[in-house]
Amino acid sequence: VDQFFIGRTVGELGNAATNIAFPLTTMCLAAMLALGIGGAAGFNLNMGAGNKKKAMYFIGNALTVMFGVGVVIALISLFFMEPLLKFFGSPDSVLPYAKEYVGVVAFGFPFVMVANGGSHLVRADGSPKFSMYCNLAGAIINVILDYLFVMRGMSGAALATVIGQIVSFMMVVWYMRHYKTAKIERKHLIPCKEFVFRTLHLGMAQGINQLAMMIVQIVMNQSLKYYGGLSIYGASIPIACAGIIMKVNQLYFSICIGVAQGIQPIASFNTGAGNYDRVKKTYKIAVTCNTVVSTIAFLIFQLFPRQIIGIFGSGSNEYFMFAEKFLR
Repeated sequence: VDQFFIGRTVGELGNAATNIAFPLTTMCLAAMLALGIGGAAGFNLNMGAGNKKKAMYFIGNALTVMFGVGVVIALISLFFMEPLLKFFGSPDSVLPYAKEYVGVVAFGFPFVMVANGGSHLVRADGSPKFSMYCNLAGAIINVILDYLFVMRGMSGAALATVIGQIVSFMMVVWYMRHYKTAKIERKHLIPCKEFVFRTLHLGMAQGINQLAMMIVQIVMNQSLKYYGGLSIYGASIPIACAGIIMKVNQLYFSICIGVAQGIQPIASFNTGAGNYDRVKKTYKIAVTCNTVVSTIAFLIFQLFPRQIIGIFGSGSNEYFMFAEKFLR
């Protein structure tokens, strides 16, 4: 959503700036997936095995650590903003836009951690619809406020994002106070090494996958900055195009992630209960669904690249030429 409004108001430098800032979002995503999925898996495994009291510690510990990690990432982003953005590959022409965007959006990191990571814990409690409502509420508010605030440029788009994240955060916190399985008590929120380490162990695969993607993003931005500067495109066009393509890819990829995360409570509970046939059946359904989604996305990207790119604003002919090649 930010990419759409920024592309149509600020232009390609704004699009490039969101791409430069994206590794910070990916860092948050890595932590929230590791803790959210790990906490939900630990909860469901223990519920399936009949350890209800132990299961609640995974929920409380995951919530506390997610918020704490979000605060740490926000502070690092704010105090070391310029060197971080340069390390992420920001050209001098893009740096002011990236700083303006990160200077606001970083305040939302603790809230987005709990909002998105906590949605896994909500789903683990047997409330997938409410989990979806939490995400939808933040997204819808972001769309509306982006439209209203976009004249303020990068900071307006960032502020709209943060407000949407805070609303989702408040919904997750409200749900946690009314958890269906059992009441979350203060003792469950105090981090314990046993539960934190087990949570990270269960969610490690998802977290490492996102960290690997973050490294790829940084290397790609640095490469595009260097080689783009030597080409007819310049440094900013390749980085802007890469940002758009990554966001488009994220739309398709999010569906696949949603299917994979959707089977987690079923797989975890039935693994804990020893019902391995149900685990295998669920896995096969998920693989089939994601194969179909991936095939459809591939065909759309190959057949309609210019139309997809055009959604995110106009640009020079060189801009569209590079973006089409990149998307395909």
